[in-house]
Amino acid sequence: MELIQETPDLSAYLAADEVIDHDSPVVRQTAARLAAQAEDSHAYARLAFEFVRDTVPHSQDSGDPRVTWRASDVLKQGTGICYAKSHALAALLRAEDIPTALCYQKFDVVHGLVAVRFHGAWHRQDPRGDKPGVTTRFSLNGEQLAFPVDPDSGELDYPTLYAEPHPAVLQALRGARDREHLWELLPAAL
Repeated sequence: MELIQETPDLSAYLAADEVIDHDSPVVRQTAARLAAQAEDSHAYARLAFEFVRDTVPHSQDSGDPRVTWRASDVLKQGTGICYAKSHALAALLRAEDIPTALCYQKFDVVHGLVAVRFHGAWHRQDPRGDKPGVTTRFSLNGEQLAFPVDPDSGELDYPTLYAEPHPAVLQALRGARDREHLWELLPAAL
């Protein structure tokens, strides 16, 4: 699948905003701690991916009722669904000048991922978190995502690479009282 940048301006995929707040102290501190362990940007990206995947539990898996959406809140509270975890990973990567986009898949509901730019190409990564039957890995050589799509069932990979979270995603996250209510608000399509 060909991934398509929403904007040709690569600097948009490095920007901080209200959601991907990589200028916040908790994001900066976490990024600095991870960068100190990495010999280059590829190693840093893998460490950041593994950090979000492994230390921020997916709130559905852990039963945490809190809804997070801002990257710094995901890191402070240590919880989030796929969108929130993607926001946190994007912030950590952008904090170290790695262009990072948000991207999505459509199943019964929309699933959130990120794409990182290395060697002139975009590579999708899924920081959702592993569980029985779901194994993800950071890879620049073939995707290792949580869920493969089945086009015959109406599932699809959206090709657009967003510099900011999709408005439907943010509306659901911001409008939810708790995780149970969020499940009622999750977008079924973009």
